[in-house]
Amino acid sequence: MNLKRRQHGLSLVGLIFWGGILFFVALVGMKMVPTYLEYFTIKRHLNEIAHNSSGSSPAEMKGTFGKRATIDDITSVDGSELEFSKNGDGYDIALNYTKKVPLMGHVSLLFDFEISASR
Repeated sequence: MNLKRRQHGLSLVGLIFWGGILFFVALVGMKMVPTYLEYFTIKRHLNEIAHNSSGSSPAEMKGTFGKRATIDDITSVDGSELEFSKNGDGYDIALNYTKKVPLMGHVSLLFDFEISASR
């Protein structure tokens, strides 16, 4: 009894297709990860500043954020963009910002972030 065996595997066209998709996903991932790492760093700094806000003025907290941003190489925002609202003996801090990350050619990724930190 002679059974025909079919070959299984990936053709050259399939390999190029899936390689292109994998390349695009990797490219988008490499562009997104630093943006989200910066977002989480900003969020951490705002939470720390909000928790230590008693006795500080908004101008002092903006300066503190500016110093921390310089140390951690945060380039998307600066202290002047922070919004403050009084909360008991401390402050609530809010920050809204947009970051545009070029992907390739005329294609870009646009991120809208809203961060709030309270005591």
